Amino acid sequence: MPILPWSRGLEGFAIDALVVGAWVLAWLLVLIGLAGTLLPALPGTPVMLAGMLLMAWLDDFDRIGFGTLLGLTFLMLLAQILDFLATAEGARRFGAGRAAILGATLGLLVGMFFGVPGLLLGPFVGAVIGHRLGEATLNDSMRAGVGASVGVLVGTVAKVVLGLAMLLWFGLAWWI
Repeated sequence: MPILPWSRGLEGFAIDALVVGAWVLAWLLVLIGLAGTLLPALPGTPVMLAGMLLMAWLDDFDRIGFGTLLGLTFLMLLAQILDFLATAEGARRFGAGRAAILGATLGLLVGMFFGVPGLLLGPFVGAVIGHRLGEATLNDSMRAGVGASVGVLVGTVAKVVLGLAMLLWFGLAWWI
């Protein structure tokens, strides 16, 4: 029998606070995970998957089965891999070395504290500084910055699309 706060009957409307708290936590994990597909500091799709797994467990896996969870796990792993590869490949294709990629990563982390402009400029500035520290020319460093920014943008788009696909798949499996 699923663990639902309203499944205990209407006599006295006895709702178990722990169960309600677990449902609230599950929804919060999904929403925080969805936000994390845009924000680099949060592991978006793994957090979403954790919330979805908690919801499935609270429902005794009646609506969400092993196949759906396996598919959602695949999408989560794909999102993580594409995010990493897009950033590294974008920077590499534009001539960035390891120092530029590290700089882009640090720039992304620092940039998130400055909102959208920081998220857009942080990887660029970080890659340029990282590449310049390796004694590259300013022109080469600017190219590395552009590549890192393009990679971060492509990786973020991939995470958002796959996060929304996870949410859609879960919703369809739950309601259909």
